[in-house]
Amino acid sequence: MMRYFKLVNFELGRFFKLYGVIIGITILSQLVGLWVVSNSYMERANYAMFEENLSPAQFVSDNGEMSLLVLTRTLWFLGPIALGAIALLFNIFFVWYRDWFGKNTFIYRLLMLPTARINVYLAKATSILLMVLGLVAIQIVLLPVESVLLKWLVTRDFRLDLAPAEVVSGFRELMIILPAGIIDFILAYGAGIMVIFILFTAILFERSYRIKGLVFGAIYVALAIGIFLSPIILEGIIGTNYLYPMELLVLEIILGLIVSAASIWVANYLLTKRITV
Repeated sequence: MMRYFKLVNFELGRFFKLYGVIIGITILSQLVGLWVVSNSYMERANYAMFEENLSPAQFVSDNGEMSLLVLTRTLWFLGPIALGAIALLFNIFFVWYRDWFGKNTFIYRLLMLPTARINVYLAKATSILLMVLGLVAIQIVLLPVESVLLKWLVTRDFRLDLAPAEVVSGFRELMIILPAGIIDFILAYGAGIMVIFILFTAILFERSYRIKGLVFGAIYVALAIGIFLSPIILEGIIGTNYLYPMELLVLEIILGLIVSAASIWVANYLLTKRITV
């Protein structure tokens, strides 16, 4: 177990500098964006009151109140989130191919360590999950901070104060990375872990069989996703909902666990039987 934790720490360390840059960009972009958007709003409000003789109530009626929801719909907010998502998606492939094509084919040194090879697979998956959760944690911390800053930048007459949970629920796209409840959070990120396992196993198919492995990997991804979504696909084909929502949810959880376990088993087979050092 200690070797597994050391591998996780090692994988995190290899991506730490770029990860720190992504966190820095996220914090800076959102805070600067809040300042820019809030100042722009107040400039328009002041112009309307002093040049057009509108009252605060009339301006708010015409333009709406300033809230964090306004910020969440700008590139200042969405840009860093998209950048982080793209970087972590890229890292799913990079953590493997860097080791194969980097200097001295480092993957062979990893696979020769005195630990089960599947620990390398699990450590890489864990490092990506921890980085995703780290970005989510940064966003959770930023929302209350931005709420306080908004109160300093925009006067009460023009401001709508929202709790972080209200900001998330008011912007549906944000609920993808910040699910409202703990159960939704576990389900969403559980599905994310399953996808990571599927993609990792597909990569190992390609590394094991080269050109043929591309085909095997694509077939495996299609098969795994097809199995996971089979109840929904079947109901769509039949046109009838045979299962209650809770029954469908439980079935999807079971299928997700089966697909994840199968991905780990296949990956372990490929690492131990097909990839030699």
